[in-house]
Amino acid sequence: MHPNSEIKEIAKVFLKLGFTAFGGPAAHITMMQQEVVSKRKWLSEQHFLDLIGATNLIPGPNSTEMAIHIGHERAGWKGLVVAGLCFILPAVFITGFFAWGYKQYGQLPEIQPFIYGIKPAIIAIILAAVYPLAKKSLKSIPLAGIGIAVLILSLLDFNEIYLMFGAGLFSLFWYFLRNQRIKNTTVFLPITVLQVSSTTVLTATNMNLFWIFLKIGAILYGSGYVLFAFLDAELVATGLLTRQQLIDAIAVGQFTPGPVFSSVTFIGYQINGFSGAVVSTIAIFLPSFIFVALLNPLVKKMRNSKPFSAFLDAVNIASVAIIISVCYAMGKDTVTDWRTILIAIISLAITFGYKKINSAFIVLGGSIIGYVLTLI
Repeated sequence: MHPNSEIKEIAKVFLKLGFTAFGGPAAHITMMQQEVVSKRKWLSEQHFLDLIGATNLIPGPNSTEMAIHIGHERAGWKGLVVAGLCFILPAVFITGFFAWGYKQYGQLPEIQPFIYGIKPAIIAIILAAVYPLAKKSLKSIPLAGIGIAVLILSLLDFNEIYLMFGAGLFSLFWYFLRNQRIKNTTVFLPITVLQVSSTTVLTATNMNLFWIFLKIGAILYGSGYVLFAFLDAELVATGLLTRQQLIDAIAVGQFTPGPVFSSVTFIGYQINGFSGAVVSTIAIFLPSFIFVALLNPLVKKMRNSKPFSAFLDAVNIASVAIIISVCYAMGKDTVTDWRTILIAIISLAITFGYKKINSAFIVLGGSIIGYVLTLI
């Protein structure tokens, strides 16, 4: 395929995902799996799993980093930039529109009836897509044991980063124990960035916003909910943002498609208008592009090294276990009455029965059914 055709194809896929990927990183990644593994065969199931494992080892928004990884695999540096921007920008523009409306009118529109049906539909999408990933990652009985242990500990609210690295290091130790010798290997250390505390007094300037969000983007592990804890400490506690504005920013992040980090666009706009939104958005996502560019070439090297292949296999099974745990937590919170149970069952039947149907239609269908059922 001609390079320009590849770039156009990448742009088309990730723009579509940017506008239709609701429900957080687990849902976004499973939609990507449908598009680039099942539908287009750009990546093998195994390589896709390895990239999930790799994104879990670095800070930043996982689904955005997966988009950047896939773009890099498909079309090098140009693909990396195009995939990342096309996935991020739809959410940023939609969030920017809500940020402007909120600044003008001081409230958000009533969208709860439409979200009501989206959530159970998203759970069905995650379960349908995680099934082949789980089958692929279950390569041995010890790996199955690691997966079960991680799932149980994740359900008990253990930190996902400790679980991920713990699984990988345990598998590495087990590999060396079985081989009874440790060869000289190049030790792979995940990229971490030290948090530098600033003693300067924060003011509502773009430079301050840039450094705050660059720091958060460079050190933040975990879900969007961890992001909101950081924002509370960095912005609400210092008086740059009210707690109500933060809560409304969280709401916008939840009901817009694409990465939940787009909430930062909303926050930047409330603090310093249009320029504040632009600066904050660039700062929060910039580290992800840099980390993926540095890490991507190492993924294949890790897979080709036997010790680190064992490490990666364990990280992969741990990633799948954590996705299942997230799915369970979402289900417990959202599938709570006969309406949501009905939407979940219909969505599951369609996703498992008609594997080629686009997940965007499942999301849209769930939203419409949810809205209709709330009128009953």
